[in-house]
Amino acid sequence: MADTGLVKNNYKSNQAIKSLLEKCGIKKDKDVEELYLSNQDLSEVVDLTRFKFLKILWLNANKLRSINCLTNNFLLKELHLENNQLTTICGKLRHLTCLQVLMLHNNQLTKLERVAKEFNKMQTLHTLNLFDNPVSQEPGYRLLLIHTVPSLKLLDRQEVGKTETDQARRVYDQEQEKIRETIAFGRRSEGPPELYYPPGLERSRTIDIESKNIGNSYLRDNPPYDSTEEAVNARRLKKSVTVFTTFDWSKIPRYEERRQMDKPFDSPEIITHVYR
Repeated sequence: MADTGLVKNNYKSNQAIKSLLEKCGIKKDKDVEELYLSNQDLSEVVDLTRFKFLKILWLNANKLRSINCLTNNFLLKELHLENNQLTTICGKLRHLTCLQVLMLHNNQLTKLERVAKEFNKMQTLHTLNLFDNPVSQEPGYRLLLIHTVPSLKLLDRQEVGKTETDQARRVYDQEQEKIRETIAFGRRSEGPPELYYPPGLERSRTIDIESKNIGNSYLRDNPPYDSTEEAVNARRLKKSVTVFTTFDWSKIPRYEERRQMDKPFDSPEIITHVYR
């Protein structure tokens, strides 16, 4: 009986596809980029592998409990599965890495972590709807999806803002967050270790210009100088040397002059400038 029902449902979806293609005047499968199969009372859909260039598919408002028809439709960009009776999508959608829009609201999806894992390779997915599913009531639902799919811009018809993105990172990526907080510009840096005075200790040594003991630096091992000029010159000499080389084209004859000259002309002179 189950096989008979499957054959009947496949026949029904085949007829719906055939009718649609005839209506649109499409004769070749390779020319099909969109399929509109909404409101067809379908509980199963025939495999759509033959439509290799399919990009948009509407299967919403049917009676689908599972989705097994998209095995090789790797170019899908937009998929509408809302208003069905889906109980699971595990292993059914993860290969659709080109998806940009995915509508799954008003189904019966549960188990948040399994659902989220289905999306972790969809790097171009920017719009996702999962509201009106049991899974959307689970704790941490929104933050987990934002963390799993960094490309999301719209989740359940609400914009994904920077505040939520940062919060999701702090919750689900704590090790990386600790590293970010220790680098420069993540927080105020105390400088390279063991070079500057330890934080918390008052710097008793202050630069006194009148005493002519000028160090021109915070470094502990920096030698004092007798004058500001010596300190500046010492620091200048530690800078890297920049060499800039050019050709002196002013002594090279122009095109018309070269044509009229009887003797060969010299190569251009190389001029080198050294900067600190």
